[in-house]
Amino acid sequence: MTTELSQEPIDADLDPNPSRSQRESRRDRTALLATIAVGGSLGALARYGLAELWPTPPEGFPWATFTTNVSGCFLIGVLMVLITDVWIAHRLLRPFLGVGVLGGFTTFSTYTNETRNLLQPDTIGLAFAYLSGTLVAALLVTLVAVRLTREAYEGMRRRACRRRAA
Repeated sequence: MTTELSQEPIDADLDPNPSRSQRESRRDRTALLATIAVGGSLGALARYGLAELWPTPPEGFPWATFTTNVSGCFLIGVLMVLITDVWIAHRLLRPFLGVGVLGGFTTFSTYTNETRNLLQPDTIGLAFAYLSGTLVAALLVTLVAVRLTREAYEGMRRRACRRRAA
């Protein structure tokens, strides 16, 4: 039951069937929005906490934001495999963890602003290293997370089958 990422809907948290969306109750929509808001608050607080613990020195590499974005991408890779290939997830799990917690945790706006701040004559190389390094690292860790999570799940399934057969 492996799903290719290219087959995933662009936003699986929204129902692509308009007739279903029209029938959706106000209570369901409120629950969805509240779930995303709570998750987003938790993610943003975690990001803020990390930035406070690991401040960026003037003209220094923004390691806290880099770590936040790269680790968030790794976690979204793990999450997507778990909720599409492994679990039958509650309908609010993906909005809570994916859109909310990880969406609030990662930050494209801070990344671009920090890149802009580094676009000075003496730190232009650092700006481009940060700009490209974040993009490459985020993509790579997402791919690695997907692969490792799938391999771990398949390994657990094989061991469970062998135990049952023994």
